[in-house]
Amino acid sequence: MSDGKHPTRKSSDPTPNGARAKLRAYFLAHVGEVADAYTLRAVAGGITEWARRVRELRQDEGWDIRTDKHDSRLKPGQYMLASDKPRPTFAGTMSKETRAYVLDRNGFTCQMCGAGAGEPHPSDPSLKTRLHIGHIVDLSNGGTNARENLRALCSVCNEGAQNATLNKPDSAWLLSQIRRAGGLEQIDVLKWLIRKYPDRVRGLLTELDDRESAGVK
Repeated sequence: MSDGKHPTRKSSDPTPNGARAKLRAYFLAHVGEVADAYTLRAVAGGITEWARRVRELRQDEGWDIRTDKHDSRLKPGQYMLASDKPRPTFAGTMSKETRAYVLDRNGFTCQMCGAGAGEPHPSDPSLKTRLHIGHIVDLSNGGTNARENLRALCSVCNEGAQNATLNKPDSAWLLSQIRRAGGLEQIDVLKWLIRKYPDRVRGLLTELDDRESAGVK
């Protein structure tokens, strides 16, 4: 509340001496180190909304601050800044519609390594894959925030662990790998494709029925 002489400061105001700035400085001084809730609250000056300031650092500034929801090595109440380089942030707030559109278009799969959302990550099975929205052409290289320039990336690839986009396999290579797999694995692939392309699958089934009715092989 304002007393008329000192205007009330907005809770999300990133001032040099504010809680967010203090937390940012602490995390950057302890990259890769685990901090508990008691430590972070003390760093933030004992305010009750310290956790919100941490979320603002993650969401508004792009810092990869992990919790047990993002990294299975962490326990509830533990936090860790994974990198001293923030992820690209978007001008304004990216709409939920844009995020949902990009994730759905990319099949909830990282477009660099192929990891699926919520699955164990290929590079470290102890980590669950968490997807972010990244740029195909970086903003610094003239890219934009248009949907066509956005793609789904996992935390590992978005942090730059892989410095080049892998070439996407062609259909011949994919089919060769599927044929080599066992029957149960092939059925898992089929289930995944049905979930991803339900309308296309229904159309193909209708087409096959029509061909069979017409006696066409």
